[in-house]
Formats: sequence, structure tokens, C-alpha cells
Amino acid sequence: MKDAVIYQLNTRQFSAEGTFNAAKAELPRLQALGVDVIWLMPIHPIGEINRKGSLGSPYAVKDYRAVNPEFGTKEDFSAFVAEAHRLGMYVILDWVANHTAWDNVLVSQHPEWYLRDWKGDFRPTPWWDWSDIIELDYSQPALRQYMASAMRYWVEEFGVDGYRADVAGFVPLDFWVAVRQELEQVKPVFMLAEFEGRDFHAEAFDATYGWTWGSAMHDIALGKKDTHQLYVYYSWNERYYPQQVMRLLGVSNHDANSWEGTEFERFGAMLPAAMVLSFVSEGIPMIYNGQEAGYDKRLAFFERDPIVWQPHENGELYKQLIQLKKSYSPLWNSTWGARMIPVHNSAERKVLSFVRQNQEQAVFAVFNFSAEPQEVSFDLHLHHGNFTEYFTQQAITFSAETTLVLPAWGYQIFVR
Repeated sequence: MKDAVIYQLNTRQFSAEGTFNAAKAELPRLQALGVDVIWLMPIHPIGEINRKGSLGSPYAVKDYRAVNPEFGTKEDFSAFVAEAHRLGMYVILDWVANHTAWDNVLVSQHPEWYLRDWKGDFRPTPWWDWSDIIELDYSQPALRQYMASAMRYWVEEFGVDGYRADVAGFVPLDFWVAVRQELEQVKPVFMLAEFEGRDFHAEAFDATYGWTWGSAMHDIALGKKDTHQLYVYYSWNERYYPQQVMRLLGVSNHDANSWEGTEFERFGAMLPAAMVLSFVSEGIPMIYNGQEAGYDKRLAFFERDPIVWQPHENGELYKQLIQLKKSYSPLWNSTWGARMIPVHNSAERKVLSFVRQNQEQAVFAVFNFSAEPQEVSFDLHLHHGNFTEYFTQQAITFSAETTLVLPAWGYQIFVR
């Protein structure tokens, strides 16, 4: 995982067919892009009782040990994993441990494994509009054993390489710790928590969400905040979280795209700079399927809505960014990479600048997070010396007198 990039694949919308086999045919393209880890959204059959839309939410699981016939068969899924492995990529599954569909096989077999409301009825999550699911009760030891066994099943039988844990913080942390230990008896796994918090990294998860990074970036794009909001995020990232952790950074995902807007709607002219920062700052970068095609549509969540694939400049930018990350070890994930060191500049509320370096290489990154051009000078001398701007390949020598002019929402990445 030292220089890994994650790609979220929504099987239903990824291809015109919406199947494992169709997705498998596209794996060489993802390999050429530079993707390392494919995160598949839930692959299980979807509940029919209280279903939303005609096809339902993949997060309303009907059977943890089966695959959604909409996507194909277990043999098709096995072939998908095998092909990804052949191409040098890993596959993690989206696992929904907090809740199930109303007609999950467990409802009739083990009704005691479910939480009840004050009336004694099965309950959806009470504070959200999740009417298509009901919550499980992790005070039941037998439920924990069942869920761990189901997760182990996909690792043992199909070679799955880990999990993205849906709403991980709604499930007791000690469950995830125990599951991680059990899965590691089979083979090394990568675990990503859809949650934000230091304690999730202690024994259970390799990576958690950088939600506050995404919120800060969105507020900056809207003009509500300035770079100070990023200083807050990176200060907490350095001092509150241990360095060996990974924070997931990206400008879109299935929830944001469907419910909040496309990356074009949410970031506007700042989008390319946000994409670049997700790769060069501390974190593990993620791409949601369709971003590399510049797809500017909110994908339907409960219906078929296939992505229309096309060449796009954002795809070329992502390819360049993946190459950049893999070529410069200071940008690697966790302790394989180097910490960000701020380089203070003359417009600190509008321009973010920092260095990441080790004994062999250095990266000096400068971002104008404002809607006006900025000319900046820099304090200290950490960035002094000879560099090459990565995207233009122009050489530059930095000294105490050097200034930079950046257009609105512009960025420059200097390497040596």
C-alpha cells in the first residue's frame, strides 16, 4: 500500500451491462490508469421489502453469502477478482455490518439479532431516512460470530483482499478489532473505515475517511472559508493521528455524487487544484468511477444509470497524478512517505505551500485557493534550490528573492 491509489467501482453503473463480466473487461484500462485497489460497492442481493426505487440500494443487503444476480454469478465474481490479481491489482468489498434489508435471511432465522424501537418493532436508523434497512444488535455474541464468518468467507473462497466498512463507527470497535485478527489468519488484508477517528487505526483499520478535509475544500470552493481551514485539518492530521495511518482523500464518492452533486457542481473552477492536493498532501487518494471521464452527471442511486465513457482532460490529470505519486517517494502513503512541512508565504489565507522531502527527493507544492491571481514570496529556505515544475517540465531555481504568480485556483508542483 505504500504508493497505492484506490478506485471505487459502482458495478451497477460502471458499464452498459452492469455486470462483473463487463467490469472485468475494463480492468486493463484501470491498470493503465495506475489504479492499485478496486473498492467494489456491495455485491450482495438487495432486499425487496421497503425497497427504494425499482432496484433498491446496494446497502440494503438480503444475503451476506450471495451475490446480486443483477451483477452475475459467484463464478463471474471469482473471475473478476482473479483477473484483477493477474493484473497486479487488489479488490476490497464494501461491507455493510450495521444493518440489513428487512427481508435478510437473518430476520426469520435470528430475529433476536436485531435492535427494536420503543414499540418492540424492528427499527431503521432513527435519525436518517434509511427506511429500507433495519439495524443489527452487536450485543449478541452469535451475531458477531456470524458476521465475522461471513467476512472470512469472501477472503477464503474468493481471494478478496480486504474491506471498506460502511458506517464503521455505528458498529462497536472491538468487533472490527476481532474481525481484523480473524481475517489476518487467512492472509494480509487492507481495511478502510467509513468513519473519521484516531482510535479506528489502533488495531482494526489501515485507513479512515478524511471527511473534514473534504468539507474544508468544499467550503473554500464556495468562498465560505480560506486556507486556514486546511491548516486546522493538517494540524490535527499531524498531531492527533499517528503517522502510520492513512486518511482517504478524494473529491467525489457514491454518496457525494448522488446526493450532494458532481465534483463539478461542488468544486467548480477549483476542481483541478482539489484533485491535485488529494494526491500530493498526506493521505491515500481515491477516484470514484466516472471521474476520469469527466462525467458531469449525478448517478441515480436506486436505478440503472450507466456511465457514458469518453476521453477527458481530468482522466489525463489523474494519470499524471498517479505517476507523480509513484515516482516521488515523499508522496507515498503513511510512514513510507514524508510529512508535510509548511512553507510560509506572503498570502497565507489564500495560498497553501508546503514541502515533502526525504534524503533522495523533494516535492514543493503551491496552491492558490482563491478566485483571484496571487503573487507570493516565501519565508525560510526549505524550498531553495533547483526544481522542475512537474506538469510543464520547466526548470526553476528558488532563492530568497523568488516570487511566484499563480492564476485563480492555480497550482504548481515542483520536484527534484
